[in-house]
Amino acid sequence: MSVRYIPVQWNRNKWIYDGVLLAAAFVYIAFFLYLTPALADHSRPVDAQIWRARAFGTCAFLMLTVILAIGPLARLDTRFLPLLYNRRHFGVLTFFIALSHALFVLDWYFAFSRTPKLEALLGSNTSFGQLVGFPFEVLGIAALLVLAVMAFTSHDFWLNFLGPKLWKRLHLLIYPGYLCATAHLAFGAWIDQGSLGLSLLLFGGAGTVAVLHALAAVSERRHATQAIRTDSGGWIDVCPPLEIPDKRGRIIVLSPDERVAVFRNGDTFAAVANACAHQNGPLGEGKIVGGCITCPWHGFGYRMEDGRSPPPFTEMIPTYRLRLNDGMLQVHGSANPPGTYQEPVRLSGTASLEGGPA
Repeated sequence: MSVRYIPVQWNRNKWIYDGVLLAAAFVYIAFFLYLTPALADHSRPVDAQIWRARAFGTCAFLMLTVILAIGPLARLDTRFLPLLYNRRHFGVLTFFIALSHALFVLDWYFAFSRTPKLEALLGSNTSFGQLVGFPFEVLGIAALLVLAVMAFTSHDFWLNFLGPKLWKRLHLLIYPGYLCATAHLAFGAWIDQGSLGLSLLLFGGAGTVAVLHALAAVSERRHATQAIRTDSGGWIDVCPPLEIPDKRGRIIVLSPDERVAVFRNGDTFAAVANACAHQNGPLGEGKIVGGCITCPWHGFGYRMEDGRSPPPFTEMIPTYRLRLNDGMLQVHGSANPPGTYQEPVRLSGTASLEGGPA
């Protein structure tokens, strides 16, 4: 959380994170350039300049694969959350490596042409009606443009300017971008020289991303409760209060686009929107730290009773009415405006908490 915009909020963790990223990219590219040529199929030799372009291209694809794997991994195991906190740095570096790949391609393939480089690239192959020989360059350009949008809108200034919902939807372009990058690699280097390494990178990487997202979706469905309205007044059963672990929450699915997080802090219960005001992170998967509901993605905190971040921060989320009816917590399906105070539900007496989960 921050109260003003600065280029990068550097700290020890960010220095380590970015240092490891740079070192890993350097090692991969060096390995690809100096060690893998000896393992290649020499019946169809590849020029050194093309090899260099492929080194940066496959590095960018591998980095993009890891970026898309971090999200579901963090949903499945909280030990991966530190990788999520600075994932935007990961994305910016991926864009610059992909851009280097594109520049190497342009400089080599069209270095001696009188035709402008970009025009030559787009006009050299227009066989869109066939599978083998498909103009994969267009797919690479599309993926690069998506990475550029991700990189240039990664700062919190754009998040605040566009709003969390629009910003999040814009950054979901990463999925069609990854699809374009996968097809670019498949119709390009893999068809041209489908080595075992490229096959593992292409199919193993894309398959891993797909499987991890499927597992994360199943896990979310298992931990969320579909809303069941109990009367015409709009009240929805949540669960008996002691089923919610202390300092934790229970997610209630109201609709495909709306979820409520019901939290317990000792003998006190309150309901807030599940989406964090920062990047729509899943608040219900977080916990109460220092008296505030804390988002597991980037640590933004909100008070239970009014959904407001503690001063000097100004973020707010909607709250929901909550009641205890015949031993069952119930939440009202209509949200209050962000930052609205809502009296929490309190259990009377310590005896009522006996036997509750720790």
